[in-house]
Amino acid sequence: MFLNSLAARLRCSTGALGVVLMMTAPNSMAANTEVYPSKPITIIVPSAAGNVVDAVARLVGGELTKVWKQPVIVENKPGAGTTIGTRFVAKAPKDGYTVLLTYTAHVQNPLLYADIGYDPIKDFEAVSEVTLSSTILAVSPEFEAKSLPALVTLVKANPGKYAYGSYGVGSTGHILGELLKGEAKLDMEHIAYKGGAPLATDLVAGHVKFGLIAVGTALPLLQAGKLIPVAIAGNKRSAILPDVPTFLEMGYQGFEPDAWMGLLFPAGVPKDRVDALSREVARIVKEPAMAKRLNDLNVEPVGNTPEEFAKVLKDDYAKWTEVIQKIGLKAQ
Repeated sequence: MFLNSLAARLRCSTGALGVVLMMTAPNSMAANTEVYPSKPITIIVPSAAGNVVDAVARLVGGELTKVWKQPVIVENKPGAGTTIGTRFVAKAPKDGYTVLLTYTAHVQNPLLYADIGYDPIKDFEAVSEVTLSSTILAVSPEFEAKSLPALVTLVKANPGKYAYGSYGVGSTGHILGELLKGEAKLDMEHIAYKGGAPLATDLVAGHVKFGLIAVGTALPLLQAGKLIPVAIAGNKRSAILPDVPTFLEMGYQGFEPDAWMGLLFPAGVPKDRVDALSREVARIVKEPAMAKRLNDLNVEPVGNTPEEFAKVLKDDYAKWTEVIQKIGLKAQ
């Protein structure tokens, strides 16, 4: 009788254990069987609404919404040189429903700011490089030097007289301006503007004679003859401004990394979800209608694989580390 009772208790315990195990199965099992996406996706943009990064996020998000029949919401989380929004995504759930659309600052900021709270490589899964852009050195039409050699000669002959503008402290424009100072041995101050638009306004008005500005911001003014480009960053000439020589062509090293925008998940998102978003984004940005809309924003569509974008991130982090350490720049 005792044995029969013991066997009954064991059967009961085994059944209860099975129920507990089923109830506590890892969430990843559920995630693997869930159709993705099955709920809204949020794209975090770590800068203010209204700029080109925000515009690209909304274009891509709108197309994803149509294809996946799930809302794709764009949420702006600006501040601290993109680190606030980036940190938010680094700590987001690893389920594929929160994604960061960021830009080159992602691999620059850890070198400029202390204790940002994340690693730009280890804490993220590369999804896809979405677009490429460029930074140019442009001058006011009234400025007497209208080529890079002429500008360097003039500034050298007048130490301390001229200042260059950039679209913010720690921006690519600021980094490249300090690099030019060092490479050409120029004595000039830096004026940091709160974005490309106010910099463009002052360049056109001649309040600042030259500056480093994003092509996307400057192109309408360049086309109207209100700004004159003298050099462009990148390892080759831009398809948007094919007549503008690169810094490299004129003998200046370190200006080669292109400015990019790309999508990143927090590290740990399942590979099948990373691949699903990457494939769809790559397809979307290469569609002729979307490519034209991106070109209208003065950016070039890319759309590559997670592995290809991961290599861009690592390579650019190494390149910007070398440049920023060389010029000794720290953002305050």
